[in-house]
Amino acid sequence: MENKNDNSKNNKWKKMSVFLSLVLRHQPDAAGITLDEHGWADVEELIEGFQKTGRPLDLEMLKEIVRTDEKGRYRMSEDGTLIRANQGHSIPVDVELKETKPPKVLYHGTAERFLPSIMAQGLKSMSRLYVHLSGDYETAVKVGKRHGKPVVLSVDTERMTRDGAVFYQSENGVWLTRPVESKYLEVMDRE
Repeated sequence: MENKNDNSKNNKWKKMSVFLSLVLRHQPDAAGITLDEHGWADVEELIEGFQKTGRPLDLEMLKEIVRTDEKGRYRMSEDGTLIRANQGHSIPVDVELKETKPPKVLYHGTAERFLPSIMAQGLKSMSRLYVHLSGDYETAVKVGKRHGKPVVLSVDTERMTRDGAVFYQSENGVWLTRPVESKYLEVMDRE
């Protein structure tokens, strides 16, 4: 019986986290809130907005979602009155990223079916503000698996930097940059 309750709780939290991601990264109006120019939302307003949609969010649950999110998607202000997504926005916000020198190579995980398009057109940010890159191969494989049969591309960030590209690293370690031309990409050996 406990197992069933645990699964029910996990599913409820997962749904809350998915909705939180939608609100803080793409559609703040889905909870009837606004984000400031840096992507911050007022925590009380957010909780109230969730409750108006029939989602029984409270402060402790919100803190637990932020604390336990395996991808580290969210950040709360020091005083706990504001919250924002670290990256992945499709709406124009400035999450105050600092330009950071990347390692010589970063990685991008994708599905094999997207490879012909990527090798022809490069990596595009699609609906997001930036292209997302991983600092390690294993993370890129996990990302690729979410989209199908995984393939990992190495990104020659050393050459990109020499050519004027700028890189940022979000609070949760994801590397961000503008579109990546295919000349900087190499398909890695597949497992």
